[in-house]
Amino acid sequence: MAQVFGIETHLERLDQIAPNGFFFGLHIRHTLPLFTHQTYPSLWVNHYIREAYALRDPIIAWGLDRVGTCRWSEIDIPDPFNILGQAQEFGMNFGIAVSFGPLHSRTIATASRPDREFTETEIASFSDVIDALHTIYQPPVSLTDVQTESLRRIAEGDRYAAAAAKLGISQSVFKARLTAARSSLQARTTVEAIQKARDYRLL
Repeated sequence: MAQVFGIETHLERLDQIAPNGFFFGLHIRHTLPLFTHQTYPSLWVNHYIREAYALRDPIIAWGLDRVGTCRWSEIDIPDPFNILGQAQEFGMNFGIAVSFGPLHSRTIATASRPDREFTETEIASFSDVIDALHTIYQPPVSLTDVQTESLRRIAEGDRYAAAAAKLGISQSVFKARLTAARSSLQARTTVEAIQKARDYRLL
């Protein structure tokens, strides 16, 4: 899964709000988030992955069903595998869930603490950070077919001259297509554009 970089200030704020860890998945598309980050206890994370709880988690189900904020104790979705109960064995006694964005590009985040329910102020602060991350890392809707094909040619190892010849265009036109692709992806280099296109599942 792709990781988000350059967001240390945001992560520090989330750490302060969630003393027993947090998770966010930004822009979930085709069941997978484009970016993730989590700081939950490693033993819980390993158990969660081993049991494939993401497919059964009432928090994830809540986040896909609606947008907004909610304490774990307020989630009214059935939990037949007692996932929230098992989380308490790892000190995750209280938690919140946050959901943003349209269903085709949903962001879901959760946070926990061992000692008490989150206050309204803490929930609002956590939600504000996740909302900012959702906005900052909004991926482009798409690349044009010619932009995608130009990036693919370079990704597969072609040099500019060879790629342009294969596409039946001049090198200057080919370079212009790469420039447009970099602009769409807000990438400084073609290598970065290729990586972003892969992360966004556009390539």
